[in-house]
Amino acid sequence: MNVLVTGGAGYIGSHTVRLLEKAGSNVVVYDNLVTGHRDAVKNSTFVEGDIFDSTLLADTIKRYEINSVVHFAAYSLVGVSMVNPRDYYHNNVVGTLNLLDVMMANGVNKLVFSSTAAVYGEPDTSPITEDVMKNPTNVYGRTKLIMENAMADYSRTYGLKYIALRYFNACGADTAGDIGEDHQPETHLIPLVLKACLGKTDRLKIFGDDYPTKDGTCVRDYVHVNDLGQAHVLALKALYNGHESDIYNLGNGSGFTVKEIIETAESVTGMAAPKEVAPRRAGDPAVLVASSGKIRQDLGWQPEYTDIKNIIATAWRWHKGNPDGFSG
Repeated sequence: MNVLVTGGAGYIGSHTVRLLEKAGSNVVVYDNLVTGHRDAVKNSTFVEGDIFDSTLLADTIKRYEINSVVHFAAYSLVGVSMVNPRDYYHNNVVGTLNLLDVMMANGVNKLVFSSTAAVYGEPDTSPITEDVMKNPTNVYGRTKLIMENAMADYSRTYGLKYIALRYFNACGADTAGDIGEDHQPETHLIPLVLKACLGKTDRLKIFGDDYPTKDGTCVRDYVHVNDLGQAHVLALKALYNGHESDIYNLGNGSGFTVKEIIETAESVTGMAAPKEVAPRRAGDPAVLVASSGKIRQDLGWQPEYTDIKNIIATAWRWHKGNPDGFSG
């Protein structure tokens, strides 16, 4: 398999690239490095480019004889999407449509797409199955839902074969400790707690403590980044084996509150994180917990990391060894 991984220098992308390499794929990483890190790409061929650059995309596909794409290149900050929706619609929708058009024009019809649990909004049922009504409460989720619908139309009309993977909360780091989470700005809870423990941030903000949950803070389903990466490997293999287009949830099926994550991280590090309660963030649902039964049954996905303390420990190894991220 000759695989083009857009956004492969990012957090989930770089971990997936490593797992694709281990599975025997020839990987070409395509990233504009706006949010990704060149040092996160260790072995694969790297092309610095933007998904709006149709000529470079086409040339890359032809040069490396690409026959499938794993697409991570998107903006993904929920809060930012609510105050700057134009950039999110432009990049996540228009940019991805451009990628699809270049793929179709060059005979590449296999795509694994990075989607999100944010497409669901705040469903009444938990855990969330793939057929629950989609009603995203933030712009980021809306952009991903638009692209899921667009891919379904491309599949019917142009023969695109895709698998969309709806992530819940990605976390952790590869056990080698040489790649991990490094966002600017950082908005994900686990790295923020660990940075607070390391003294890299003045104070950890808990956004809202008045949600209808057991301790008033948001509940999320945390899934290790390598388990997410392995799902991409399985999805790509399924497409090569003739699997029809489909959509799957990716989560562990159990939820933890913000306060529980903080307490666990403090236990793992042996340090206390200075913290304060702040107002709720716009677009944050109270509870998001996945049912991943469908991908387990269809593709044989089996998460390796199911204990939240072990998951946080892998993230701690990365942050402790790389307190300034890839720039350190």
